[in-house]
Amino acid sequence: MLANLGPAFASGGLVGFSLGLVGGGGSILATPLLLYVVGVTQPHIAIGTSALAVSVNAFANLIGHAKSGNVRWRCAIIFAGIGTLGAFAGSTLGKLVDGQRLLFLFGLLMVLVGILMLRPRKPGSAPERPADLRTCLVTAAVAFVAGSASGFFGIGGGFLIVPALILATGMPIINAIGSSLLAVGSFGLATALNYAASGLVDWPVAFEFIAGGLAGGVAGMMLANRLSTGKNTLNRIFAGLIFVVAAYVLYRSAGAFMT
Repeated sequence: MLANLGPAFASGGLVGFSLGLVGGGGSILATPLLLYVVGVTQPHIAIGTSALAVSVNAFANLIGHAKSGNVRWRCAIIFAGIGTLGAFAGSTLGKLVDGQRLLFLFGLLMVLVGILMLRPRKPGSAPERPADLRTCLVTAAVAFVAGSASGFFGIGGGFLIVPALILATGMPIINAIGSSLLAVGSFGLATALNYAASGLVDWPVAFEFIAGGLAGGVAGMMLANRLSTGKNTLNRIFAGLIFVVAAYVLYRSAGAFMT
């Protein structure tokens, strides 16, 4: 176990940096890192462990973004609350499906999300909508779908939540990133508790991963605030990270459909 502590801390730092910078990438990075760098042998244990680590790191990064004024609390709370219900249902189903197949399917979904994030927004055509009843209802509906997918794939869901928040509310990406962290933490915690109930969490590795993530998250959040003033900069970084990780995940998990 001691031999895993260095890789676990470093991998957690990378995950925390991703969460702080773009509000996503945490668990979809964490699961491959746990499998191929740290040395966790079972995909479902990697999924359960990463869900716990990403949840704690997301809540930690949320504090920094909240202090910077990047969180739209009403939409964030609705998204997290409704989405967590979907995460419980999705994670229950996900435990029944082969872990490598889950990763492959999510890799395909990531490609679609990346393409959508790169689509240019027409100037002035989609201003941020007020947090009225209609916006809250749309947010709740989108949250349940995103939460179900998050729980099913065993991931925090930042790759889904950030675009979903922008779709439902029209908020700027820096606010979607900050607001998404409440949902990422809630979804991850729901998934982790469900997996832990089945003995699918490696606790020592999770704690080491969390420690690294706390350090990486501070750096990611600071960079996100600096880049937020550049038009579409975070969108491009977000989409680019999606494509890189999607290619890696598809490559590593493609064998699940060839056996």
